[in-house]
Amino acid sequence: MPRPRPTQAARTVPVTPSGRAQARVGVSGVKRKRAPLAWTRLSDEELLSLRFCDLGLKLERTPLQKHVKRLHAELEGRGIEFMPHVWLAEEFFSPDGVPGIAVPFYLAHPRLEKLERRIMREVEGGNTRSLMRILRHEAGHALDNAYRLRRKRKWREVFGPASAPYPHRYRARPGSRRYVHHLGQWYAQAHPAEDFAETFAVWVKPKSDWRKTYAGWPAFNKLNLVDEFMASVRGTRAPVRNRMRIEPIDTDTRTLAQYYRRKLRRYRNYRRGLADDLIQRIFSTEPARPNSIKAATLLRSAGKTLEASVARELGMARYSVHQILRMLIDRVDTLKLYVSGSRRDALRHSRWMLARLSRLYSQCETPHLAL
Repeated sequence: MPRPRPTQAARTVPVTPSGRAQARVGVSGVKRKRAPLAWTRLSDEELLSLRFCDLGLKLERTPLQKHVKRLHAELEGRGIEFMPHVWLAEEFFSPDGVPGIAVPFYLAHPRLEKLERRIMREVEGGNTRSLMRILRHEAGHALDNAYRLRRKRKWREVFGPASAPYPHRYRARPGSRRYVHHLGQWYAQAHPAEDFAETFAVWVKPKSDWRKTYAGWPAFNKLNLVDEFMASVRGTRAPVRNRMRIEPIDTDTRTLAQYYRRKLRRYRNYRRGLADDLIQRIFSTEPARPNSIKAATLLRSAGKTLEASVARELGMARYSVHQILRMLIDRVDTLKLYVSGSRRDALRHSRWMLARLSRLYSQCETPHLAL
């Protein structure tokens, strides 16, 4: 939504070194409305050159505050007295041992959301529904920390050891009923701590019908345990009550350009790992029979058909799809993979893989940044 042009008075308001326009006090002593942040009028390239600590953002003065209040109201409605503190950081997380929630800086202002969408092609938590889902999930981590729930024997028996290492990737079982469905991508299956947080999020949601939805599922026992845990902590003082803020942006001296370079690099590494995972699901390292076709040969022979079909489905430039197919051909050639089943099935799976990777690669724009 376009912002109204500032008045002449607003444009001449003094600006602090942090880029925040100062509020004026009139003759009557009544504080005037705070002028817009000066950096909101900068171009993307100029904005990327700023440091996080120079943005002058405060959670209390952002649209996020009402969502934090809503989360606290939901917790209170469930009889939970302890309220996790929330601060602005580079991304969503709840650190081990800290009963609080970090939320990404770009949700603190529409101008920053616009920049995030331009570079990453999406804004995680960019609407009320998805933001509240994530906040409920992170609140599960925060309350787990506050009441040290993971130390309980029942927690470990039902969810598994919280000390288990986090995997770089996890293979989900879409049909499993041992886990709740909340954030998507079967995230509860990633790690015992995520399983607990996802289960808590389903439990805490207002008007949650988990008793009906998950009746007969093994996941019902997890929801029942969360219900027991929350009943046991009502009216008790949380053992962990620190208000630590890990990696807050007001002390972060990195520039936004440095942040996005790192984020894009991490995103590219994720995509490469996903490509290898998909390739090895479809093709085999050993020929199933003496006349097995090499995977690279199959993709080259059907390349034009696959490119045209995927480009048409996704509305993408055929050139872009072609580049991704070339990457896949090079990779299966390097790995010396073969078609393991019928040619028809291999082509069908290859088209699915090409479409998925093309969609993923198209959701990211590398910005033009000064070196």
